[in-house]
Amino acid sequence: MFLSGLFIILVLLFLILSKRMSALAALILVPVGGALLSGYGSDTFTFAVAGIQSIAPVVAMFVFAILFFSLLKDTGLFDPIIRGILGRVGKNPAWITLGTALLAMTVHFDGSGATTFLITIPALLPLYEELNMDRRVLACIVSLAAGTMNMVPWGGPTLRAATALEVSVNELYAPLLIPQLGGLLFVLGVAWWLGRREAKRLGHTTGMENALPDTEHIYRTIDEETAALRRPGMLWFNALLAVAVLVILITGWIPPALVFMLGFITALLLNYPNQTEQKNRIMAHAQAAILMAAILLAAGVFTGIMKESGMLTAMAEQATQWIPREAGSHLPTMLAVCSMPLSFAFDPNSFYFGLLPVLAQTGIEFGIPPATMGHAALMGQMTTGFPVSPLTASTFLLIGLAKVDLADHQRYTFGYAFLTSLVMTLIAILIGVIPL
Repeated sequence: MFLSGLFIILVLLFLILSKRMSALAALILVPVGGALLSGYGSDTFTFAVAGIQSIAPVVAMFVFAILFFSLLKDTGLFDPIIRGILGRVGKNPAWITLGTALLAMTVHFDGSGATTFLITIPALLPLYEELNMDRRVLACIVSLAAGTMNMVPWGGPTLRAATALEVSVNELYAPLLIPQLGGLLFVLGVAWWLGRREAKRLGHTTGMENALPDTEHIYRTIDEETAALRRPGMLWFNALLAVAVLVILITGWIPPALVFMLGFITALLLNYPNQTEQKNRIMAHAQAAILMAAILLAAGVFTGIMKESGMLTAMAEQATQWIPREAGSHLPTMLAVCSMPLSFAFDPNSFYFGLLPVLAQTGIEFGIPPATMGHAALMGQMTTGFPVSPLTASTFLLIGLAKVDLADHQRYTFGYAFLTSLVMTLIAILIGVIPL
């Protein structure tokens, strides 16, 4: 079983990392083919179905979370926040960089890196260029804010980790709330410091002009079609609904999937009572939801076969023999420290579905719960690491919009992203989320 599992893992990683096969295809074909070749016969399909059933609630949560937050964006819920930030940063570099971080955090609330970059960078780039501020600073701050926000329970890394480890999203994310908040505060501090440094470079003083710039060219005027979707009269209701959904999600009063189902349907019916409008809103955001849902279901096939067949356990037992007993208890800390740099070696699918299950099963042999290994991984692997990783398409979108070179962006941002990951790791250790 050890050799069969190792073969499946290696082939899966090779096909995904070399881009010879899509993650969706590899996550289904490789484990099914490997299990059949290993002699599991029709049990292979029983294992696969068990895996799919185990992650169905996660898939449902993701689909309706995407629909919920995308719908709230359509209604214009976040517009006052965006306009407020852009209208108050003035021409003080420190306030501009701080506003950049706050704007990116706000926009990334739905967990979409591409959306964050498409809204934040074009909105602020003219101001940076007008004041001759370094565009690398803009790319860096947006990366730090989006990367730290990417730990949200409906974000890709958290959902992948929950799926791979077969734990509930609430169980995985709730202990990470304090480290994430600490990371966000650290990012705000870094943004302020970078802004002060830019002010010094540009020859400004702390008492420089605070006159507000003309934001008409900064915050793009929305077209008629987008304006027709806005519901300014429902602003406060939508805000209260969003807060209620998040409170219920964090407290765990209702299962996460059902929370977002109820939240989405409520928002849809009250904001767009016409059935044609409802259908159009669902169709507008269905693609993003379905693509990720398909990958999660495929991952269910992979994890189901690997776990139910016993291959994962066999691999972990073998790995345990190679790891010194005194080092085993430190696995979460070592993973947390390495998690952000690992974003350069593994894309999210290959890491969370290929490597993390083996690490988690190995941790069990040393008395470490799987969720703890998930906490460690989320300290940086495709959270703070995703906006600098060459393995994600959104990184290239970011540098293209910001007009910076990939190498320049990575050299400038890597240290701050790694430090953010270490700060969150330290907080997680201090509050007992990750054992030292």
